[in-house]
Amino acid sequence: MANPGYGKRLAGDEDPHADPDFAHLLPRDAEIAVFIDHLDDGHAMGHKTLAAEHPRYGQQAMRSSLTRITEAGHLRWIKEHITVEDHTMRWVTRTYWSRTRRSAEWWAEFTRERHGKDVTRDHQPGLARIEEPVAADAVPDAPEPAPDPEPVGAAYRALATLRTTDARMPLTEGDCRSLAPLAEEWLSRGATPDDITRALTEGLPPTVSNPGGLARRRLETKMPPQQRVPRARVTRAIMACATCDQDERTVKIDRGICEDCRRENEANPVSDEDIVKGFEEIAHLGTASAYFLRKKLERATGGPVPDTFRPVPIEDRVFYHYRDNRDRIANGLPPRRWKP
Repeated sequence: MANPGYGKRLAGDEDPHADPDFAHLLPRDAEIAVFIDHLDDGHAMGHKTLAAEHPRYGQQAMRSSLTRITEAGHLRWIKEHITVEDHTMRWVTRTYWSRTRRSAEWWAEFTRERHGKDVTRDHQPGLARIEEPVAADAVPDAPEPAPDPEPVGAAYRALATLRTTDARMPLTEGDCRSLAPLAEEWLSRGATPDDITRALTEGLPPTVSNPGGLARRRLETKMPPQQRVPRARVTRAIMACATCDQDERTVKIDRGICEDCRRENEANPVSDEDIVKGFEEIAHLGTASAYFLRKKLERATGGPVPDTFRPVPIEDRVFYHYRDNRDRIANGLPPRRWKP
């Protein structure tokens, strides 16, 4: 997940899922688009992060596909200038995703509509709350009666696990249900489940005759102070290039890509065949270097050591090492160090 306020964000007004959602894309781009579409809101959208999590494609393939997916109208990077009530200001880069293919005009209008939006953060990582004005004549539908929610929230779990943290606080299910609203209030004020556990288990007497009553008293008397989150508003929104992160203030953005990056991509296209060929060359270099590694080991051992005395021949070990690192680098992972 990205830092709070960043990461994948839905542009909204999506069509339902359908098989031909990405049929207009190349096969590799369509596969990556499906992968992005199923990521959680707030997920980091850098090509290195996505390549590290995708099982098939590395950083270069991911970056090229993200560029084409952006040009096709599914992705946009938008820089938003945020002004907060405490008079602080900052720029943030939002990544907006649309499963439905959008035109350049639609994205331009979407960017303009970001002006003035309330983006005060809530407590969910990677998201920002957007408050839309409600029409005066809008009449909400009568809500249907909902069934009783299952006690699976973080507040309930923090209370239910007290018995494993300290045997003197074996809360019953009824205790957990009745105390859950107080624990949820703790969480809404910035506390963590660990804070609740510490408040209810520190400094206990040798025996506790009424765990539920003691927990209620401590939750009420040790309640953390209410923290008011200052409101934040978008005071400016501009389009940014998906490849180099330059924005409309310095370059012209066309279909989410600046002109310089588009010329570079057109002048130096990278195909799947080029990437495979590059990987094969890396593996060949690794195999060829086995000769020099063998000579180095022979000098260390005072003479040649036949491969029959080794679990795996030197050439094979080097090839496996380079092939493993080739795949790790392609997926954004650090290479492993050679161990003779």
